[in-house]
This record gives sequence, C-alpha cells and structure tokens, in this order.
Amino acid sequence: MPENTALPENTALPENTASPESTAVPAARRTLRLGVAGPVGTGKSSLIATLCRELSGELAMAVVTNDIYTDEDARFLRSAGVLPEERIRAVETGACPHTAIRDDITANLDAVEDMEEDFAPLDLVLVESGGDNLTATFSPALIDAQIFCLDVAGGGDVARKGGPGIGRADLLIVNKSDLAPYVGVDVDRMVADAERARDGRPVLALSRTDEPSVKALCDWVRGVIGAHRSGEHTPQDPGPMAPHSHGPEDEGGHGHGHGHGHGH
Repeated sequence: MPENTALPENTALPENTASPESTAVPAARRTLRLGVAGPVGTGKSSLIATLCRELSGELAMAVVTNDIYTDEDARFLRSAGVLPEERIRAVETGACPHTAIRDDITANLDAVEDMEEDFAPLDLVLVESGGDNLTATFSPALIDAQIFCLDVAGGGDVARKGGPGIGRADLLIVNKSDLAPYVGVDVDRMVADAERARDGRPVLALSRTDEPSVKALCDWVRGVIGAHRSGEHTPQDPGPMAPHSHGPEDEGGHGHGHGHGHGH
C-alpha cells in the first residue's frame, strides 16, 4: 500500500478517516466528482477499483458506472470488494455512451446527487463512462475533473491521434504499462507523444502492479480534492467532440453503422 500524502492543512478530514482526532465534515461541502473516460478495454474499471482500494480508508467514496444495456462494470467493482456494494450504482444508458456523459446527463446527474444525499458527506464520486472512441468527454455540468484513459495494447501511436479527451482532460493515463514489452510498445515514447499532444498537462504511465505509479495516481487525486475544497480548482470543458460514425472500424467497436454529431 503506498504511503499517504497529506492534504493541505486547511482541508477537513473525511468523516470515515482512521485518525481518532478527526471531526465530521460539514455536509454542505460539495463532493468532488471525477469522471473516467476512454475507449473500451483500456482499463477504466480496473483504474477505479485501484483508486477505491487505495483511498477508501481515508476518503468517503462512491462510484457511478455507465453501460449501454447492462450493469457489468458495477458488478465487477462490487465483486472486487473495493467499496460497500450500496456505494456502487449502475446507469444503463440505452444509447451511445457519449450521450449520457455529455449531451443528456440527467440519468448520471440524478445518480450522483442521490449518492451524495444518501451517503453525505462524501469526498469523491467517481463516474465511469461506458467507453467509446477517442472523442468522448464529460460535460462540466456533470463532473469537476476528468481522467482520460488509454492503454499500451491499443498501440503506441494512439496518443498522437489527439482529440479533446487526449488533449485536454485533467489527467491522461497510459494504462497497463507492464504489458508494453508484450505488445511492442515503447512506453516512454508513448508518454512523450502524449505530453506533446497535451501542451504540458499531466500524463501518467500506470500499472496497477507498479506501486510508484499507483501512488502518483492517488497523489494526483488528493491534490485535485485539495484544490477543489480550497476553491482553486475550476472545472474545464475539454471541448465538444467532432461528428463521428459508429461502424465496425470505430475504435469503440460498437458497430452501430450510423453517423451523428454531439453538441453541447
């Protein structure tokens, strides 16, 4: 388990912290809502499981997952035992995953607000996108910060392809870095490409089996929570996705075979 990094001195400790001197946090404090987006299969659920496993002892957390027709991601997280089952809820979007996190966020927003009411005070609600292609971004009306997740198995050139999530999410994860030798990817080069595409915004090569990278991820989340609590963090909109078509060749692999555009 990585050692904990203290939050800023003026940051109230969560109610469920292990410290015996802790005091309850005012219920009026706004929970940080953190979105996790990225193509199908990049390890979003595993990333969320890692965060819950590492941080649930010090932060009050909940998770909202998105799938089109199932609650499979929620069932995976519940079976992993990373949080009490009632703190993991599924949204079945019934539509393109982009829609539920950007265009019509009602179902997700209702789920997040219900969590915040049922388990107040929460420190962190993680919202997992159902996964699609490289253009997915969250509406800033739904989340306060967002992580975009790639993985080395998707190819070392993916980071160079750009897009609003890769370019302007608060954090870009190059996931499953331990698999790089088996898929012929140079992780350092992939990270360097991503850093160029992001104009200095943070990039992290992550493996759930690599303690330093897991610690770096947790420290980043702690930092965002601290900035959010102090009023120093402002949610940013990575920008609207371009019109796109879901076909067999789509990175998301849904094969809907029709084109559409998503606006604000």
